[in-house]
Amino acid sequence: MRAPLLTSFLLLLAFAIAFGLFVDRRADFRAAEIEARFPPRGEFVEVNGRKMHVLVKGSGPDLVLIHAAGSNVNDTDLALGDRLAEHYRVFLVDRPGHGWSERLGPEFEGPFNANGESPIEQARALSAAVQKLGARDPIVVGHSMGGAVAMGWAVSEPASAIVVISAPTMPWLGGIDASYRVLGSGPGGALIAPLAAAFVPRSYVDTTISSVFQPQSPPPNYVDAAGIMLATRTGALRANNRQVRNLRPFIVEQSKLYPNVTLPVEILHGTEDQTAYHTIHAEPMAALLPDANLTLLHGIGHMPHHIVPDDVFAAIERAATRAGLR
Repeated sequence: MRAPLLTSFLLLLAFAIAFGLFVDRRADFRAAEIEARFPPRGEFVEVNGRKMHVLVKGSGPDLVLIHAAGSNVNDTDLALGDRLAEHYRVFLVDRPGHGWSERLGPEFEGPFNANGESPIEQARALSAAVQKLGARDPIVVGHSMGGAVAMGWAVSEPASAIVVISAPTMPWLGGIDASYRVLGSGPGGALIAPLAAAFVPRSYVDTTISSVFQPQSPPPNYVDAAGIMLATRTGALRANNRQVRNLRPFIVEQSKLYPNVTLPVEILHGTEDQTAYHTIHAEPMAALLPDANLTLLHGIGHMPHHIVPDDVFAAIERAATRAGLR
C-alpha cells in the first residue's frame, strides 16, 4: 500500500509544481503585454533604493496628485492633469506598488508600520520623490486611498494645503471585502495573486470599475485610457490588497493627529459614495480639523474627479487661495 500512496503523492506534487510554473509563466506573459501597452510616461526617482514614478507637467504653484487603490497616474491625469497644468506645476505620482512605482520595504519603517505601507510612510516616500524634482510645500490632492495618503502627508510632511476627495480617512466599524482579506494575506498573495494575474478576464475588470463609479458610469474607454490593467499584475495585486487590508489600524492612529493639522484642508465627498461613506469619513474628519471646508456632492458616487471635475478644480483653487498661493 505504501508504494501506490507514494506514487500518487509524487504525481500530485509534480502536477502542482507544473501548474504553478504554468501560472507564473502566464502571469508574467500577461504582465509583459500590459506593460508594453501602458509604459511609464514620467521619470523615475530613487528614494531609499526604491524607484518612484512621477509625471510632471505644467507650471505654477506646486501640486501633487495621488491616485486611488488599484489605479495609477493615468487615472488622475485623465481626469485633471491637463486642466491643472494650465495653472500649477503638477506632480502626478504612482503610489508605492502601483503603476510603475516600486513597493516599499522595511527601510521605510515608521511609527505606525513595520513594512513601509501605511499612508504616512507612502506620503514620506512620495514627498521625498517630488522634493528631488524640485517641489516645495505643494498642495497635495488625493482621491480615495490617495486621500488617506494625502492626510498622512498632512500630519508628517511639508505642504501648503490638502484636498481630499472621497477618501477613507477615519476609522470605520466592521471589516473589509473578503477578497482584500485573502489576497492581502501572506498565503493569498503568494498563491492566489498569481492565479488572478494569470486568468482574471477583462470583463471582470470592466464590471468592477462600473461598480466603483455607481450611480454614475465610467467615461468611454476608461479602463484603457486610465491604464487600469496595470493593477492586475501579480506585484500590483499583492501591494494593493495588502495596503487595503491593513489600512484601518493605520487610520486609527493617523486620525488621532488630525487636530494638529493647521493647513487649509478642502474635503469633497459624494453623498452616494458606496465605497467610503461621507457620514463615516468626510463629516467626522471635518469636525476634527482646525481649518477644514467640507463640500458634499449630492447624488455623486466615488469618482467625483471624473464626474464633476469642475467641483474638484474649484476646491483646489479654494485651497490655493486659502494657502496664499493665489
